[in-house]
Amino acid sequence: MAQQALNRKVDLKHTSCGHIHEGHGHEEHPHDEECGCGHEHSHEEHDHDGECGCGHEHSHEEHDHDGECGCGHEHSHEEHDHDGECGCGHEHSHEEHDHDGECGCGHHHGHEGHTHEPVERREVDHAFDTAEKQVYILENLGCANCAAKMERKIQELPQVDFANIIFATKQLQVVTNTKEELLPVFQEICSSIESEVQVSKRKNRPAVKGQSQPGKISENKKDIYEIVAGAVFFAGGKLAEPVNVYLSAALYVVGYLILGRGVLLSAARNLTKGQVFDENFLMSIATLGAFVIKEFPEAVGVMLFYRVGELFEEIAVARSRSQIMDAVDMRPEIVNKVQGKDIQVIPAEEARPGDIVLVRPGDRIPLDGTIVEGESRIDTSPVTGEPVPVAAKSGDTVTSGCVNTSGLLKIRVDKALEDSMVTRILDSVENAAASKPKIDRFITRFSRVYTPFVVILAAATAIIPSIITGDWNYWVYTALTFLVISCPCALVLSVPLAFFSGIGSGSKKGILFKGGVAIEAMQGVKSIVMDKTGTITEGNFVVQDILPSEGMDGEKLLKIAASCEMASTHPIANSIVTAAKERNIQIVRPSFVEEISGKGVKAELEEGTVLCGNRKLLESFGVKLPEGEDTLYGTEVLLAVHGSYAGRLVIADTIKSEAKAAIKALKRLGIVTAMLTGDSRKSAENVGRETGIDEIHARLLPEDKVQELQKIRSRHGSVMFVGDGINDAPVLAGADVGAAMGSGADAAIEAADVVFMTSSMEAIPQSLNIARSTGVIAKQNVIFALVVKFLVMALGLAGLANMWMAVFADTGVAMLCILNSVRILYKKL
Repeated sequence: MAQQALNRKVDLKHTSCGHIHEGHGHEEHPHDEECGCGHEHSHEEHDHDGECGCGHEHSHEEHDHDGECGCGHEHSHEEHDHDGECGCGHEHSHEEHDHDGECGCGHHHGHEGHTHEPVERREVDHAFDTAEKQVYILENLGCANCAAKMERKIQELPQVDFANIIFATKQLQVVTNTKEELLPVFQEICSSIESEVQVSKRKNRPAVKGQSQPGKISENKKDIYEIVAGAVFFAGGKLAEPVNVYLSAALYVVGYLILGRGVLLSAARNLTKGQVFDENFLMSIATLGAFVIKEFPEAVGVMLFYRVGELFEEIAVARSRSQIMDAVDMRPEIVNKVQGKDIQVIPAEEARPGDIVLVRPGDRIPLDGTIVEGESRIDTSPVTGEPVPVAAKSGDTVTSGCVNTSGLLKIRVDKALEDSMVTRILDSVENAAASKPKIDRFITRFSRVYTPFVVILAAATAIIPSIITGDWNYWVYTALTFLVISCPCALVLSVPLAFFSGIGSGSKKGILFKGGVAIEAMQGVKSIVMDKTGTITEGNFVVQDILPSEGMDGEKLLKIAASCEMASTHPIANSIVTAAKERNIQIVRPSFVEEISGKGVKAELEEGTVLCGNRKLLESFGVKLPEGEDTLYGTEVLLAVHGSYAGRLVIADTIKSEAKAAIKALKRLGIVTAMLTGDSRKSAENVGRETGIDEIHARLLPEDKVQELQKIRSRHGSVMFVGDGINDAPVLAGADVGAAMGSGADAAIEAADVVFMTSSMEAIPQSLNIARSTGVIAKQNVIFALVVKFLVMALGLAGLANMWMAVFADTGVAMLCILNSVRILYKKL
């Protein structure tokens, strides 16, 4: 099942009416009802479904899931999607016509109530669809607040249209309006804010498995040596205090210079560049101030504690980055290329389409390809989250990132590393991290106000009470604690890592969030609206019942129906033919077939004149139908031979095995569920009854679905739509959150805010749980950081706090927020 979801391709066909529609999708026009468009249709293209009612003549493919969108223009799916043309006759890039309001052409296009994040700034995942996208790596980036400052300065450059720094991945992503090489400019800006940062352009992704794990103690040897040496001199100063005050002071000064030399030099450099509220400068002023008021042990001890906190914070950040990226980065370092009878080990990025690679049992499939030799079972859970391995043999396509569990396989490479699924997933995660939610942008703005406010408060605390009381030492010391607290790093760091962890957690389960904005929007979802075919059901029409009339054999009835339908390409016709072949029934081609528009066919077989179609077809020929027969589910195909009723077939889609449990899980979360479908009401109600869905809306065209979605939103609040991302584009666009079922279709990935790599409905409640947990943890981090900082300030004013506590309120809180964020990866959802 998972492999089918991965390899599913959508067959888009150009039809004679000029529209592009999906050639799959009976549900818009059920067999037993008129579809209401008034078009003339031939049997094989628009057979059992009745008239669609639009007054045009077209084939079934022309009036299918996608149908006309209702605007009267000729367009493809992408035009009614989040991107492409909007249908107004203008061309727009994706960023101009995304989830929001106006498309940028001066025309207003309404997805009423569509509450996606407004483009206060052009979001990176839309802006970076342009050719000018450039990605840089910021090595040694250690301060989240500094990253925010770098981003603002780079954004102010006239050559830069958009800039975004993702602290979690250490990436600078920019859109420029010039061919000028801006790397030296970016380097100057970044090093002026954080001197250790080195900017380099990312060319090709390096494979990471051979690299040392970030965050190891051994990578911070210099810091550790300085901390140990400083601690020794600090202890010596404490021991020397009772013996010799001058010796003690000298030891303190030496210890302070060992510990704080780098901080002091960075502060001095940054001060010349106008970085007044830099963390190094604030820490330097605080500790040097302690020396001035002769609090030598406090100055050295606080610097020692600060350096220890910074070291552990750096290790925690590096490890959290590593843990999150390891969860989603399945790119191989090497592949085993088959060269005749030899095996050559080559770097994965050197493999090219057409190469044959060997995949041993237990190995991860390195690149997207096709099996040319061998059989095995493939564990798709790393990509799709689905736990049951699927059988694979020669000729089957396989997806990179999945694990070969048993047999030896030779695979022909179909896509290079940069185009394979493993890289697409990683790109999706990194771009998702670049899309910043409201709370992240709020905290960034808040931090710009918070630091000057606390510094001004510190100055007021040092001067005003001292003038009144005359106790300068006490109030200056209290003010110095405020300076230590004034760095907003813990605040700025707390939110992006929480959302990045949520994105990583989703990827582990085969759920790709298209950014923090999508996760944030999902937290407020009150109702979930689902398409039927391919979402709640498997999308495979099957003959469920054969109900012959008295004197007619069931097998013979199926033979007659299959013979009539053998020339049709309609999914329901195919299901009848397939059912006959499975029973080894010999199908005979009719000597004559007449298409009856919107009703069915009249055929000449050896049994005589046969009518095969919907109820209206038989009634139009005066066939007397038995009373009281009613189909509780599915679509009925009725047959008559020589003017006498012969029986009927019932065809229905198969409900997914996990659908009922998934709906129950959604209800436990307090979510209202609804289904929108073009299928008959009886069939839709049967599916709703079996799964427990709250609201059923049937016999809907695509534009009707949008209207129903708006009504559901008005009754229940924010709505998430789950479909296949192809034939439900207008509804995906109109929802607060759009989710696409299945993978392999690029259009689905482009259209949706969330992509479920597996077709399992279990992913829907899982994604909501991840989104809610992410939001809770992000808020916990912000509240914890603010409460601790303000508590220490209050205690300082009361004379109950010291600079040691202030350091904990800075680096200690930051480290705890990091650890709190990473736990999303291991939380059972």
